[in-house]
Amino acid sequence: MAGQERKPVSVLFVCLGNICRSPLAEGVFEHLTRKNPSIDKIDSCGTGDYHTTEQPDSRVMTELSRHGIQGYQHQARQFVPEDFLRFDYILAMDTQNIRDLERFRRGLRATKGRRGATASQPDVSGTAEGKVMLFGDFGGKPGEEVKDPYYGLKDGFQIAYEQMVRFTDGFLQEIENGTVTSQVSEAS
Repeated sequence: MAGQERKPVSVLFVCLGNICRSPLAEGVFEHLTRKNPSIDKIDSCGTGDYHTTEQPDSRVMTELSRHGIQGYQHQARQFVPEDFLRFDYILAMDTQNIRDLERFRRGLRATKGRRGATASQPDVSGTAEGKVMLFGDFGGKPGEEVKDPYYGLKDGFQIAYEQMVRFTDGFLQEIENGTVTSQVSEAS
């Protein structure tokens, strides 16, 4: 594919509550790809609605700041069906997030089969649906998850930050090489 121009991709990061892991991933990814023409839209969300409209955990903001990432702003939101259509890659922090997303997709397909697509239940059965993948698979250790640092020790945010940098580098390398596959999205 050398010399072939690729369409920029959109990326959505997903965790449970959207105040720790996924906004940390979004902040790191946004910072590291600021001038990368391969990346278009970046966002994050949670599979649950526990923290909707809240700002990221203060420890996320502290960790980003410690690494020179300033001005990151985010308001927690829950995953919505349209996200399957708006994003090329939906990168989950752990396998439970993948299971939740795939269950949600199956539910939408079943609903669509009974009623047809509506504004609140978009058609996610076409080829435009985002690839649900484990972000950690891009870090050199297949199946690596980002442990939720919310209840953990202070260094949990540092560990998560280091993972985000490593995963971002691996993901970008695969995007540039055209080798990203969706095989890792098959969670049971």
